[in-house]
Amino acid sequence: MNAIPGPAAVFRPRRGPLPPPRKDHYLSLPDANVMGTAAMKETLANLGEVIDARGMMCLYGPAGLGKTMSVNASLRELAPRATRRIEFRGRPTVLDIRRNLFNVLGLPGSPPRQPTAFDTLLKDVLAEEFRVLVCDEAQWLREESFEYFRHLFDDLYTDIAVVFVGGGNTYQVLASKDMLASRVHIWQEFRPLTRVEVLTTIPAYHPVWQTADPDDLLYADDVAAHGVFRTWAKITYHVKRALETNSDLEVDRNLLRWVFSKLGRHNQP
Repeated sequence: MNAIPGPAAVFRPRRGPLPPPRKDHYLSLPDANVMGTAAMKETLANLGEVIDARGMMCLYGPAGLGKTMSVNASLRELAPRATRRIEFRGRPTVLDIRRNLFNVLGLPGSPPRQPTAFDTLLKDVLAEEFRVLVCDEAQWLREESFEYFRHLFDDLYTDIAVVFVGGGNTYQVLASKDMLASRVHIWQEFRPLTRVEVLTTIPAYHPVWQTADPDDLLYADDVAAHGVFRTWAKITYHVKRALETNSDLEVDRNLLRWVFSKLGRHNQP
């Protein structure tokens, strides 16, 4: 049996006007910890630098690796009152972005009808006090949408940092446009957990894994999780429910194979 390396630090975020911490976990998994992984620590450090610099940042990588969780937890620590989150589904227009900003900034009345007046209002508000604008699911943005954020960022009076968080082609779109790419102060790529990180992180992530055999943890990662935190959350949820339903069960490969059967054929040994 392989020895488990020392446990990873548990990241303790502070509350603020961001989604409640339990929402950071996929399925709002009870008893789960936000883990101080290498990616989490890097996110905290990078966001701190971007906030100090009033800069732009892009966090990118495949779905399910903890990008949103890392950003939310870090901003609760760094700028809880200044953060405004913007999230889109579909392909938003510039008008969609203006309206979303109007809403998240809590502006009174009705949005201006004319684009120039709308932009002037947003710039004036964004010049009043510092704000961190987090654009999550940025892979849905069109090129002109990225350019609109640059337009707000370049204004001489606005006081903002802009954070793009996305998967898919977020990096390719931003990096391929010189005017945008030159303004990104920090790029951070998210990658799946390594096997060593699985052994150091998962036992501290949730109580159901605290006494698990390290070989079984690696087995679960090799067969189903592949270093993806969202998949680990699903596996953990099913294991937790099974143990609650039948106290005679223990975390072993028989239980894990039963869990894998719930995750789809591509996750079965």
